[in-house]
Amino acid sequence: MSRNLRTVLIFGGFIGVVGAAFYPIYFRPLMLPEEYKKEQAINRAGIIQEDVQPPGLKVWSDPFGRK
Repeated sequence: MSRNLRTVLIFGGFIGVVGAAFYPIYFRPLMLPEEYKKEQAINRAGIIQEDVQPPGLKVWSDPFGRK
């Protein structure tokens, strides 16, 4: 195996692993926003924002809301 091919395979493998790890973190929520909205509604049920939010900071907003 030539040196250049081995280098390309190593870097390509690294990029593939990073991409595979990045997919569920970034791309999946963008493709399935309804699923994540439901999950966040369940996770935040019973939480009163004013009780947990430090004074002077912005209150939670919908992370999937578009401007």
